Amino acid sequence: MKLREVYEFLNEISPFEIQESWDNSGLQVGSLNDDIERVYLSLDVDSSLLKEVRENSLIITHHPLIFKGLKSLDANFFPSSLIKKMIKKDISLISMHTNFDKTHLNSYVAKNVLGFRDASCCEDFICYFDLNMSFDELCLHVKNSLKIENLRVSGNNKEIKRCALTTGSGGDLIGLIKADCFMSGDFKYHQAVEASENGLNLIDIGHYESESFFGECLNENLKNLPLKVIMSNSKNPFSYK
Repeated sequence: MKLREVYEFLNEISPFEIQESWDNSGLQVGSLNDDIERVYLSLDVDSSLLKEVRENSLIITHHPLIFKGLKSLDANFFPSSLIKKMIKKDISLISMHTNFDKTHLNSYVAKNVLGFRDASCCEDFICYFDLNMSFDELCLHVKNSLKIENLRVSGNNKEIKRCALTTGSGGDLIGLIKADCFMSGDFKYHQAVEASENGLNLIDIGHYESESFFGECLNENLKNLPLKVIMSNSKNPFSYK
């Protein structure tokens, strides 16, 4: 199958044109004329993933490997080191980042992972859903659903009637949230202060943890393609002691 056919299919389900202006989703490595034998799905590209990927394959990631313009290709350093390995093995790369957040991932995590089936994602990156839980009950539900042992939170035990969710790093959206609680990852100290002063509870669901469902979500849409799809994932760069 030609890479062009896969690209056009992906563009149909989640148009690359709706990505944010700062983003770099789309074809990152390879040619639309490449012949593709299999597809690997992963949150990121890393060295461990490239060891298992076979030649003449396509990797589809959530995070773009190339975010900014490269002025040189020094194979001793990331990301050039990974690009060199991919070229040598005829591996192509497509990334679906903010476009896929808007069309699929936020909704999938809210509905299919956390189980809030009435979630509405009508504001690009923000999903809203109604519930009737205490803050502690909601935290326990999130820990069990996302398999997170310890949550970083800011808030109190008041009743949560309305909650918002953005996978990945959503702290810059705090001023837009109209809910009792906001779930996202990578919250900063001053964002937590702002939220606390405004009476907004925060649950940090982790950048990696909340977006690790990318492959699972996209795979649901690739089942009709005549290609072998291999579920994989990059490693979380953080560990917990």
